[in-house]
Amino acid sequence: MHDLDFDHFHTTPEEREILSDAIWGVDNVIFTTVGVDVGSSTSHLMFARVHLQRLADALSSRFIVVGREILWCSPILLTPYRSDFTIDSEALRAFVEAAYRDANLTRGDIDSGAVILTGEALKRTNARAIADLFADQSGKFVCASAGHHLEALMAAHGSGAVELSRVQHKTFLNVDIGGGTTKFALVHGGQLMDSAAIAVGGRLVAFDGKGTMIRIEEPARTIAKDVGIVLTLGERLAPDAREKLVGRMIDMLVKAIRRERPDALTKALLVTDPLPANERIDGVTFSGGVSEYVYGRETTDHGDLGRELAAGITKALADKRIAYPVSDPGQGIRATVVGASQFTVQVSGNTVHVSNPASLPIRNIPVVRLTGRLVGPIDPAVIEDGIAKALTRFDIDEGETTMALAFAWEGEPSHARLHALAEGIARGLPQTVKSARPLILVMEGDIAKTLGRLLREELDVQGEIVSLDGLQLREFDYVDIGEPVQPANVVPLVIKSLLFTSDGTTTERQHHHGGSHTHEHGHDHGHDHGHGHHRHD
Repeated sequence: MHDLDFDHFHTTPEEREILSDAIWGVDNVIFTTVGVDVGSSTSHLMFARVHLQRLADALSSRFIVVGREILWCSPILLTPYRSDFTIDSEALRAFVEAAYRDANLTRGDIDSGAVILTGEALKRTNARAIADLFADQSGKFVCASAGHHLEALMAAHGSGAVELSRVQHKTFLNVDIGGGTTKFALVHGGQLMDSAAIAVGGRLVAFDGKGTMIRIEEPARTIAKDVGIVLTLGERLAPDAREKLVGRMIDMLVKAIRRERPDALTKALLVTDPLPANERIDGVTFSGGVSEYVYGRETTDHGDLGRELAAGITKALADKRIAYPVSDPGQGIRATVVGASQFTVQVSGNTVHVSNPASLPIRNIPVVRLTGRLVGPIDPAVIEDGIAKALTRFDIDEGETTMALAFAWEGEPSHARLHALAEGIARGLPQTVKSARPLILVMEGDIAKTLGRLLREELDVQGEIVSLDGLQLREFDYVDIGEPVQPANVVPLVIKSLLFTSDGTTTERQHHHGGSHTHEHGHDHGHDHGHGHHRHD
């Protein structure tokens, strides 16, 4: 059976192993990633290894996450401040460098990363200094600035509340109690419905080991004035005064959870509009640092009001002032962003519209997605309103930030439907159009070329237009768009996302690395990036 009438050769075991590795490498990619979270009160960092695999579809060029291993998690660092209340970037740099050493990794080992800035870290002087820490890796890192709505959304995803609402087909209110603010996210069926935030948090007042006040935030002074007490740096806070302060904070949080009409103090401390009260809530979940006390995972006093806030919330749950059933979605202090920056590769086909190929490549463009399905007649006003809501969710100032608008197209590509869609897009992005900023559209469905031409030729959009189809992008994605590849005229995309965990989706594992142990709670629905997020804001 071995005799053959043509020349042939035999491979050695070593050659077969090399060949097997080469074949495996075509369809599998392993990335080492890092996520850094810098918040008003706490900062931390996580390293992970992400395994991506090519989809089994014939000739597919898209890779998806099939596994993730958390290599090392940093301890929770109280975000360091200078005497002028700006973040001490040098102390932060030392923390990051120590994390690399303790994880036995170098910057050269990292393929991709995410830096998430929230709260005080968003202030211009702080953001620049923090960004400079990673300037030499700007091509590898996504830097996301999270305002109040986006923080609420991230916390709801990262805690597991969004996934819980999808699995149980219920409406949950996720309450993320941080150091400076509390974020509320109303989620149903795996989607965010509404979000809000108030300047009430566990670290509005911080104390040294002797109980002396060493940090007092302005909202704390506002609350103190309302209850008739005075807060003074360098002095102790009497027990009865402390009880009054915390009691008023809990009162506001309870009323916000119950969605009661806000009183004057609550109105003064709300940093967004309050949640609407017309949606039935099936249950409540908690995240953020204070949630660790609520769920009994933390008992240590960290020199702030977090433990007392949690005790007040627990009491309100026990005496039914908060009457909703409580669920633990799985993530608390690291809820906002868990995972690390990964890549998903997609290619847009030959129906693309790129007004000026020289404008490519572009990198790290945030994706804003229209929710709902584009079926039947299209109303430009509905598209305009959908864009406004999407921009609000992600705290993006239209016209100031270049972003990619993603949506799913269904139905007939008639001129009337496409023109209505194009008109709605132009109306929804008026400053982008007026200032001739790049207009980037990514969609499922084969309409990119026609839509791009309509915007240019019939609606007189003068800025660069990049319109790509056959793509699947999600909220929390960031996209790099490469130069068109000829002669096929395809455009490669690298999608960097936020990979949120869903509690229980894979077996929890412990990894010992550099003397530390960490837990992995699995991988989620195709999102990635980042790390574990802050507890106190």
